[in-house]
Amino acid sequence: MIEQRRHQRIRFGEPPAVSIGFAGQLCEGGIENLSMSGIMLRSSLVLEIGRSVGCEFSLFGSPRMDVAVTVVSRIGDLYGARFQVGLINQVLIEDAIRQALESGKASVLTVHELAGRKVMRIAGGLNASLRNDFMHALTRVGVDEIDLAGVTLVEQAGLALCLVATERHGAVIGSQSNCFAGAWKLALALPGSVAQVA
Repeated sequence: MIEQRRHQRIRFGEPPAVSIGFAGQLCEGGIENLSMSGIMLRSSLVLEIGRSVGCEFSLFGSPRMDVAVTVVSRIGDLYGARFQVGLINQVLIEDAIRQALESGKASVLTVHELAGRKVMRIAGGLNASLRNDFMHALTRVGVDEIDLAGVTLVEQAGLALCLVATERHGAVIGSQSNCFAGAWKLALALPGSVAQVA
């Protein structure tokens, strides 16, 4: 899971709605995650791999984006698709992602190797939407340090993940944003918590 993606995958605490148009049919779905190059969405419409689909969405009050995508994968009602975007939509998507991260409504988790140590970095919201990626990094990749300097919003589930990382997997908490530092201090004050803070 050492990050090798060209574009970071953005996850959401609460999946934004997306309107989907395919073969003359419309439905409402949800965005599971997205990046600058693609989107993963849930749809009740059966979409075909290799075909173009219309998607219209807004990320937490951003301007509405109307983009075409090409479906590249499917697992049940979950579809992966690549954007067919022009410059204007690319700028709108980038701005919407930045604002969602700043508000803590979206999250990014990456793992990098720095000086022989594996560092997990989290930006945006520290919440339950990161659970699968977080636990995969801890149990399959191995994490020495967690960099939380980019965290903009902390939820109880996110603190619980950090407690598991420090108490059960020996990871240390490295750089911290102000909002994380305050919440972490309170979490450490709870009985039974013996996390290591670097």
